[in-house]
Amino acid sequence: MTRATARFRRTASALLAMVLAGGSLAAGLVAAPPAQADSWRDKQYWLAESGITKAWEVSKGAGVKVAVIDSGVDAQHPDLKGAVVGGFDVSGSGSPDGRKSIGGKPEHATLVATMLAGRGHQPAGSTASPSPGASGPGPDGIVGVAPEAQILSVSTWLGSPNPAGKSDQDQIPEAVRWAVDNGAGVINISLGSTTPQWPQSWDAAFLYAEQKDVVIVAAAGNRVGGNVQVGAPATIPGVLTVAGLDRKGVASIDASSQGISIGVAAPAENLLGGTPGGGYAEWAGTSGAAPIVSGVAALIRSKWPDMSAKQVINRIVSTAKDAGASGKDPLYGFGVLNAEGALKDPVPEAASNPLGSISDWIRVHRRGNLAAPPVPVPATEVPSPVATLPDATVPAAEPPSQRDSALGAAVVIGFTVLFLAIIAAAVVQLRRAARNPRLAREEPDTGTLDTVDLGANG
Repeated sequence: MTRATARFRRTASALLAMVLAGGSLAAGLVAAPPAQADSWRDKQYWLAESGITKAWEVSKGAGVKVAVIDSGVDAQHPDLKGAVVGGFDVSGSGSPDGRKSIGGKPEHATLVATMLAGRGHQPAGSTASPSPGASGPGPDGIVGVAPEAQILSVSTWLGSPNPAGKSDQDQIPEAVRWAVDNGAGVINISLGSTTPQWPQSWDAAFLYAEQKDVVIVAAAGNRVGGNVQVGAPATIPGVLTVAGLDRKGVASIDASSQGISIGVAAPAENLLGGTPGGGYAEWAGTSGAAPIVSGVAALIRSKWPDMSAKQVINRIVSTAKDAGASGKDPLYGFGVLNAEGALKDPVPEAASNPLGSISDWIRVHRRGNLAAPPVPVPATEVPSPVATLPDATVPAAEPPSQRDSALGAAVVIGFTVLFLAIIAAAVVQLRRAARNPRLAREEPDTGTLDTVDLGANG
């Protein structure tokens, strides 16, 4: 590794860590006081306002795995009982199953997961109904956007120095690959950096996800955390980047950022989620807006299991409610999330991902680093030893066909006639000039015809 490469890696790592350190402030994490059984549910305003409760009439996300690449989900939280079906640690500092809350902000992943696929729970002292028809979210606690989806917890150590020494540059691509290989149909990344560039080492992992038809959703970042502009990985082509809205449904000043890669906007203020150990907290930021959109992606993939990732993304952005400047803009992207429309409206198929393609980007921007393709050699061709090579011969051309001969003759005759005609015209012109020394010329500035007396000018 060169000094320049090492310096770049340290800088990129520091930038990512900086935004997560600021993320604790941006999230506005507030420990929630004790409340009545249904008060948490009442505070989840986004379920109705974003059309999610209407979307549940069509799908609740059953059969879809969503990977949460974050700080490690607490699978023992009452609202996540049975929701976390797998996991892995890529940091070297967490538990092997990815379910230990780690890093500079250990509660982060559980907040994200409960908003995405929380199932609620039965109040203390009560029992669940034995009737199969009564299954569904418990009446207490947090219910996620896709309450029947399954969670894969991929733990990373970000936001503070990793005791294992493994950098975020190495953790992120490994996390993406693990999620893809373990059946994730959607990947949620509520992490970000303060730079739009990403390490080249990430290319292959995001390309792999694209090739395996996985939807990746990423948070746009928060101004209060230092993200004035969208940072990587939310700038990677093909990723569905989520901006934040305030409680009034307007682009949030603090809990969002801006950039051309934003695809859609979702609620990011006055959010509520679960914390490790069975607690709850109010928070804010695009870290919470992203799982709302990831949940909708899971609803779509559950309703249409064979729908491609690009069509899932197209459904979400095509049905979004336009806001801000007309059309796509750097604050709202294609508009405000409309979950009901995404699940119910007729949407024409898109020829390509409306948010671009990492494979196309690599082809254009990394081509200088690509090795030249090998010269193809037929599989059956076996070179002979040099000593037995025959003398070189000049290949003979095929004898011309009658049609080719006729065509050649016609071409020769045509050029001969044209040549003779040019000579004849020149002779006639010279004879005329000899009889009359006045020739016409076109004035270049007026376009009119004038005469020049050759005899007078010698």
